[in-house]
Amino acid sequence: MGSPERAHLLIASNRGPVTVEAVEGGEDEVRRGGGGLVSGMQTALAASPGAVWVCSALSDRERVLARRAQGRPLSSVDVDTGDIAVRMLPIDSGTFRRAYNGIANSTLWYLAHLLYEPARSPVFDAAWTRQWRSYERYNQEFADALAQDAAEGATVMVQDYHLCLVPAMLRERRPDVRIGHFTHTPFAPALYFSMLPDDVARQLLLGMLGADVLGFHDPRWVRDFQECCATVLGAQIEDGAVALGGRRIECRVFPLGVDAEELVARSRRRDALARYTYLESIVGDCAVIARVDRTELSKNILRGLQAYREFLRSHPEWQGRVIHLAFAYPSRYDLPEYREYAGAIERLGREIEDEFGTDDWSPLYLQIADDLPGSLAAMRMADVLLINPIRDGMNLVVKEGLVLSERDAVAVLSRMAGAAPELGADALLVNPYDVSETADAIHRALTMPPEEKAERASRQRVAAGAGDPVSWFRAQIEAVEAVPARPVV
Repeated sequence: MGSPERAHLLIASNRGPVTVEAVEGGEDEVRRGGGGLVSGMQTALAASPGAVWVCSALSDRERVLARRAQGRPLSSVDVDTGDIAVRMLPIDSGTFRRAYNGIANSTLWYLAHLLYEPARSPVFDAAWTRQWRSYERYNQEFADALAQDAAEGATVMVQDYHLCLVPAMLRERRPDVRIGHFTHTPFAPALYFSMLPDDVARQLLLGMLGADVLGFHDPRWVRDFQECCATVLGAQIEDGAVALGGRRIECRVFPLGVDAEELVARSRRRDALARYTYLESIVGDCAVIARVDRTELSKNILRGLQAYREFLRSHPEWQGRVIHLAFAYPSRYDLPEYREYAGAIERLGREIEDEFGTDDWSPLYLQIADDLPGSLAAMRMADVLLINPIRDGMNLVVKEGLVLSERDAVAVLSRMAGAAPELGADALLVNPYDVSETADAIHRALTMPPEEKAERASRQRVAAGAGDPVSWFRAQIEAVEAVPARPVV
């Protein structure tokens, strides 16, 4: 398709729906990105002719291609994205690195997931301030591109903590557009949020409040955000909205589910079936405790392994009768804390194997690698799903596991996962810091009567499939488009 003059629907996100990869002969090829969330957004956007997706170039190769496009959508260079034009921003690598690693991943992510060690971190010094200035410039680049591409009265959907400042920046540039912002992470409680420098805390909140509608996965994250607004800005909370400066900003909950039909179909492809056959040879007649996660600090994999070890120690009758299939995807290896955490996971895995393993039984199959086919196979054979994040915006993995399990899996689920309010009546909720409680929950899950498991699983499969990515994103668009349009001044 050609470059649209102005778009009536735009989405902005750090990562876009396409990637640039080198192919044979040294040429660059732009390929459609993967993932259910991206697919869902693409489908929703494709229903609006002329929609534009604005994202950042994530590599030098992508920056070259984005500069070559000179502000035009990449679809003009033969990118197959249906009816969606993708505009990739060639933000310089230094600005991107400081904004992405220094602020988004090492400040805002830590803040949202309560990962700081207050005796040592955070430290807001001159070096950090330089990173913050890059985050501001990064958001300004997006606001400028969106302002340029948006038609009069357009709807702009801004995604996540990478772009907290964009709504206010865009409103200043284009007061006629309607703006939504969705936060995929939790939001920090006010006391924790107050660790930020005062001016930065205000800027983040005011940036988000530039939107007309703010979306979150869980009512708890809405309450935390509103508490921050009241504490830091002196805003009033009225009927679920934040009232400040003569404006009323709606705060809404949009829980995200999975596309069950597509997920099941993906688990039956040849590569996933081959991995299922392989895992069957390892599992044998054992019960299966499955987990699929990134080696992300907030996912709490270490305490999950500690709970499994305590379970085997407390219930030796299960030794030789159970196996823990743990698929851990490498995450943020450019940050030293994450490399160290992945190493600690591997060390604990070896300790469990050394303590309990026998010549004819291995208690743990731990893999730190990207392995979607293996992950799907593991979830199909799960008797127990172990999902114990410290905090999580939603946690789609538990919903995927409940849909895929052919053994009516019981979810041992952190009460701090965003999915907990939806699934808590039938999951076994645990304190993510309490290793002993988690070990007890594993035993309860493994010994639950089959009839009770089946009843719980049936209800949870329905809950997991509610709010599939397409309907989830359409609901947000409709909420924003319900806001009265403002005329151009």
